[in-house]
Amino acid sequence: MDPFEIREIQAKTILSKSTLKDADYDYSCNPYTGCRFACVYCYASFMSRMIGKKTGDWGHFVYPKINAPELLDKEVKKLKNNGKGKTIWFSSVTDPYQGIEMKYRLTEKCLEVLVKNDFQGTVSFLTKSDLILRDIKLLKQLHNVEVGMTITSTDDSISRYFEKYAPPVSERLKALRILNDENINTYAFVGPLLPHFVSSPDKLEKLFQSLYETGTRELYVEFLNLSPYIKGRLRKELKDMDENIWKTFYESQSKQFRRELGEKVHELIKRFGFTLRMQKTLFHDEMK
Repeated sequence: MDPFEIREIQAKTILSKSTLKDADYDYSCNPYTGCRFACVYCYASFMSRMIGKKTGDWGHFVYPKINAPELLDKEVKKLKNNGKGKTIWFSSVTDPYQGIEMKYRLTEKCLEVLVKNDFQGTVSFLTKSDLILRDIKLLKQLHNVEVGMTITSTDDSISRYFEKYAPPVSERLKALRILNDENINTYAFVGPLLPHFVSSPDKLEKLFQSLYETGTRELYVEFLNLSPYIKGRLRKELKDMDENIWKTFYESQSKQFRRELGEKVHELIKRFGFTLRMQKTLFHDEMK
């Protein structure tokens, strides 16, 4: 196992206002700085530079914000009407249910704070971990909650290749099914769309079929974005990847490639009756 740094820190604030023009949340809550899942395509690796590290260090450190629940208790009390009409998203630049949550339980404690303060808005989660099932009882005590699970493949070996230390995708699909059985609103985040789906549409169809079978009916879909720092990180982490696959990765940035893949996505969404959030397949061009 590679070197891994854990350092407990005191945060100054925990609710961050959204600065994205198309964001469908008002505040993000990140109980940790860094993420041990070490996904090689992760856009959040830019956060490494914010704390004096290199983007290549992403996945090798996690700093628990040990005062996160106390800060949230103070900050949520300042929201008008107990936050009615507002959305808090866990999390924008970390995974709230990465493995270290088993020890620190910061996400769980933040949930307890929101329940205690009778938060009236929506609490939205995005994770790659079935650990969220631990908190089902708390989720059910919230007025409005939704859980998103990132699913980029149906193949555990592929998910392990790109999402090093995240739970296997098979466990995530099971978690979605359980959440739906518990009548908790869910969505799947299919992002990034791995480029091989253009040449292997059957695998994309299998992905959508698997999501449909969990009972999930809403999706976000996002194209891969090879910003310079992500490209450099991919090259470092996947140095043994076949050059033909690299060629496909680079081609995936063209409008023609995205149009072809987007057509396949929309065809499958229509066939299975999914709702596509944001009404489009996302591509964050400003990251380039």
